[in-house]
Amino acid sequence: MLIIWLGALLFVIGIVLLAGQAIYRGRMSEPGPAGLGSRNTLEPAHRGVRFMGLGSNWPGLVLVALGAILLIFGGYF
Repeated sequence: MLIIWLGALLFVIGIVLLAGQAIYRGRMSEPGPAGLGSRNTLEPAHRGVRFMGLGSNWPGLVLVALGAILLIFGGYF
């Protein structure tokens, strides 16, 4: 039973780390230069999906994977 609880804890911590990377990576909208006209959106022009890359999210992904493995195989022990 301890293995299942440990797996659940690792899984949740991994999800929190992944969400923290996405939320606290930087400002979502930067004020543009004054002469370029006005955009009526809060979305940035060039944010992209780089913040979701493996380079910065590998600790969270590893914890989620380890937690999932422990949850799956925890029932056998």
